[in-house]
Amino acid sequence: MPNHQRILLLVSIGVFMSTMDSSMVNVALPTLMRVYGSSLALTEWVVLIYLLTITTSLFFWGYFSKGFGQGVVYSRGLLVFSFGSLLCALAPTIFLLIFFRCVQAVGASMMMAMGPALIKSSFPRDKLGGGLGWVGIATSLGLMTGPAVSGLLLRWSHWRLIFLVTVPVGLVVYFAGRRVLAPLGRSDAGVDAVEKNSFDLLGGVLYVASVVLSVLLLSHATVTSGQPDSFLQQVYSVFAVVFAWGIFILHERRTQNPLFPVTLFKRSFFTMAMLSAMLSFTVLFFVLLLMPFYLSSVRQLPPDQVGYYMMAVPFCVFFIAPLAGRLHDAIGARIIASFGLACCLISLLLLSRISVWSSGYFIVFCLALLGFGQAMFLAPNSAAALSGVSHEQSGITSSLLATSRNMGMLLGTALAGFLFAHVYARLTGGMDIKDFTLEQAPQFVQALQQTYLACALLAAVAVIASLLRGKR
Repeated sequence: MPNHQRILLLVSIGVFMSTMDSSMVNVALPTLMRVYGSSLALTEWVVLIYLLTITTSLFFWGYFSKGFGQGVVYSRGLLVFSFGSLLCALAPTIFLLIFFRCVQAVGASMMMAMGPALIKSSFPRDKLGGGLGWVGIATSLGLMTGPAVSGLLLRWSHWRLIFLVTVPVGLVVYFAGRRVLAPLGRSDAGVDAVEKNSFDLLGGVLYVASVVLSVLLLSHATVTSGQPDSFLQQVYSVFAVVFAWGIFILHERRTQNPLFPVTLFKRSFFTMAMLSAMLSFTVLFFVLLLMPFYLSSVRQLPPDQVGYYMMAVPFCVFFIAPLAGRLHDAIGARIIASFGLACCLISLLLLSRISVWSSGYFIVFCLALLGFGQAMFLAPNSAAALSGVSHEQSGITSSLLATSRNMGMLLGTALAGFLFAHVYARLTGGMDIKDFTLEQAPQFVQALQQTYLACALLAAVAVIASLLRGKR
């Protein structure tokens, strides 16, 4: 097997495991909420801490790869991810599960940060879109396999197995591929840069603090909504978040080695690629978080059938992602990526009309259309961003792409939970979703409609951002 194909295989397996784990946990959230007797605001932290850790650590791996090498960072990520998965399977409480998900996410962030950079380093430029298209297939296979495997395990076995299934695969791939990956992406210049402490440590701390405060704001607002003095508390929280982001931006503008490469963000194609990527995953995770609750609570479907429904999204990605990559290689990203986001917008508008008695065909069609749009957008957008930068900037660019996607997942999870919980509490007189009964089904659906309609506005902004990317 040619070297670039071996690298593609190793990257694809890592992507497959991390995305399969994410989609399995999304389907398992209703079960975890019942098992631990926790609220929606607490249970969603099983997903939030995973995304939060990835989002806040991706930048660090992009810079560290200059000295240690992209291949070394990626292979060590496989090992940490496998160890974290084992700990999650053994977690006795919801709080320990959340903590161990943080360990698991560190390994996932190492793989996510380096995966596209390894493809960039090993594939010819005229085949970069095709290579990323195959990574899109691995992504879709993970997302497609996860709901089905999770549903079957939850119905016929034990929820802890959803974490154990990735452990042996991760260990085998680590030991099989570490020699292939070890020499990749390391240079003496990178070692010198790391030794000279060129990494913006203060900027990194400020960035992490800003992201964490933003997520805590949404989570805290969900818990305290409707309580006395909640409005005043939320005002103080918003002020703290705005202040933190302001300090971070001011520091980045003044430092000589900013965490965000300012020269890259001066290019419109790059900035809009990052913004549209973040918004596309925000839209996606609105649906991935809330739809399992609708299917299991309102429609009363068993876990395996919930998984089958959720497979509609990655099923379309599996078939469309390679085509989208080839189309990028032929005609560029602007038209294809914008068309894909427009399909996501249509899907959200349709889902905002969902009812208690919506047919299964309607739900599957909406989810499939969302998957089709994501597939048409993802590979062309990533290829456009990577092909427009130099080889030395590919590691940082890869980290930025992964950061924008995971920031979108994080915002989608937090915003969806906040908006839905707020509207549902207002419609039911302050009830939490963990106390749901079929008598509240109309209120549940109404809250879901309003949440998806708000998400459609974000999808519209994503379409506009993609159209404004221009040409590199």
